[in-house]
Amino acid sequence: MNATTVARGPSFSVANQHALATILEASQTKSIIASRDIFDISGIKLWARDQPVSSALQRRLLDRQLRNPLESCLLAADGVTAYALVQSVEALLERDSPVTALIRPHAGRILKEAAHLPLHSVPQLLLTASQASRPESFEHAVQAMALCGAMMDAHGGGTAEMRMALLCGLLHDLGEMYIDPRHGEAEADRELDFVSYQQLVVHPHVGHLLIAQLTNYPGALSRAIAEHHERLDGSGYPHGLQSDDVSALGRMLAVTEATLGTLRHAERPLLARASVSLRAVPGEFDLYWTRVVEAGARAELPSRARLGTAEVQARLGRLDSALRAAEESVAVLALDAESPALKNAVALGRHLLGRLRVGWNASGLWSSQALNTRDAAEVEAIEEELVFRLRAIERAAMLRAGELAPRDAGRLATLCESLRAVTV
Repeated sequence: MNATTVARGPSFSVANQHALATILEASQTKSIIASRDIFDISGIKLWARDQPVSSALQRRLLDRQLRNPLESCLLAADGVTAYALVQSVEALLERDSPVTALIRPHAGRILKEAAHLPLHSVPQLLLTASQASRPESFEHAVQAMALCGAMMDAHGGGTAEMRMALLCGLLHDLGEMYIDPRHGEAEADRELDFVSYQQLVVHPHVGHLLIAQLTNYPGALSRAIAEHHERLDGSGYPHGLQSDDVSALGRMLAVTEATLGTLRHAERPLLARASVSLRAVPGEFDLYWTRVVEAGARAELPSRARLGTAEVQARLGRLDSALRAAEESVAVLALDAESPALKNAVALGRHLLGRLRVGWNASGLWSSQALNTRDAAEVEAIEEELVFRLRAIERAAMLRAGELAPRDAGRLATLCESLRAVTV
């Protein structure tokens, strides 16, 4: 799936099977009813107002084009409220976790503004369905909401800015409800194969369309949601935006998502590990928004490395060799590439490998003397992050290429083999 495919986006005139399945599952424990009569595009009444949703609705909606989007025709009568969000943040604050350490200094402002969040009926419906059927996704939304609030408060944001930041975090992943749950971020874009990754990369665009078309929230909110996986160096998705093309709120969300993603999937969820992830490749993230995480990492107790210095140095040597092999492979491929699609993919791969080399040089991991003077646990974390980045470059190049002729596909496969030549 390339950028052109992503740009077309979904149509809300037909009920999405994955979102509908989640809503129906939630209706077993929540009161979800039709807020208006539901008609198909030809005027046939499919469901009556005030009637609870059930599996019968799913059968009636099958392949039907609707007069109004299904999401705007349903209401979660006992769904998520601003008060419930406050309770969720209070529960989060009671835990001993890295995320809690980041938000606790800003808890007062977060709780105060969360109590006044305007919840439009469409995202309220989807949040309710998520809470009932995908609790891990709802928990992620609450954590993102609180962390965005902490970042905005740390930078002196006013009331309106705080509430916008909280909404950004809360709603940023609603688009995931419209893709197969097997391809969601619960499995992590650090672990998914490329086919699943192709499905995952669409969700920021779907979330953007959902908020832009079905709610009355400001355009800045839907734009930020579209950008929450973009990177300032162009290595993000779904559109590979760069620098000033990414809004301030989008940059904040990108830091939030990257931080929570690292903490969720690292073997040892430490703020130091998240800080390393944000610094591994210079120029990816806006340093204006990373300060909260960096401050939290400095306050964290030092961690211990799992490996001895000699083993870490040997693994770093293999990583450096793999990076050099990938650089050589992409240089050769750049000379041989003929089709515009392959040239574009190779150019992106070359750019990202160059940025990764900058990160490698900045880390000092190539120097044995520097290694001996650094915290071994941080060295180990940087190594793990650089390995992940090699895998990410492979998927980014494949995504940029899209469908290739067999000969070009074989050439790109050669590059990808060099990118996955080392593991930790």
